[in-house]
Amino acid sequence: MPTSAEPAEIETPRAAMPSPELNADGKTRAVRAMFAEIAPSYDRLNHLLSINVDKLWRRFTVGKLKDALARPNALALDLCCGTADLTLELEKRARVVGCDFCHPMLVIGNEKIAAKQARRAALAEGDALHLPFADGSFDVVTIAFGLRNLERVEGGLAEILRVLKPGGRAAVLEFSRPVVPVFRQAFEFYFYNILPRIGSLVSGSGGAYHYLPASVRAFPDQKSLAEMMRKIGYANVRYHNLTGGIAALHLGERK
Repeated sequence: MPTSAEPAEIETPRAAMPSPELNADGKTRAVRAMFAEIAPSYDRLNHLLSINVDKLWRRFTVGKLKDALARPNALALDLCCGTADLTLELEKRARVVGCDFCHPMLVIGNEKIAAKQARRAALAEGDALHLPFADGSFDVVTIAFGLRNLERVEGGLAEILRVLKPGGRAAVLEFSRPVVPVFRQAFEFYFYNILPRIGSLVSGSGGAYHYLPASVRAFPDQKSLAEMMRKIGYANVRYHNLTGGIAALHLGERK
């Protein structure tokens, strides 16, 4: 028979699923909590669910930045860096600062940087909508699979433009709309029906991998995002569809 001296077992509450809608109020806090919850399984699930294609997307992104990264004393910013996968790809070519607002993700990222002895990479904790960097600080700014998670997408794009040097280049890697009809139907069945079940099972988070496809559905398509970047003030905006448009890489420059 339990006694009053025996403490009750308290379960840690699960993070609530953020609103997947574009620019939803309260998204910042909810997204931070969600990523803190899934941080331990984040890398394993990313590579599993994409069949490692995400690694090819990151390498393609760095390849499109290699001339800017080759500038003397070039400095890059990897925004919403998570566990530092893209940060480490950038570090092969230049000095880089990875920035994210989720501390548990940064802890894992720092462990990976130390394991690879990536001496030109450093991580900083910060909010993409209020970056702790001066105007015109970076030759390159990247954001991979993070823009749609911001509470104000236009505000994030404006901050990226602010911290770019004149002539600097931004790279936005994000899930998008498949452009091949039959492939699109097969992928969407997987993305909306199978992926959330596998993600929930492996991560233990019921919300995170239902949020993912819902947030992609609410995000601007390739042409709409390019137009948004132009309106904010980016020059020479263009994009590349990756793996049939599952993802797209948008590039733009500061005049």
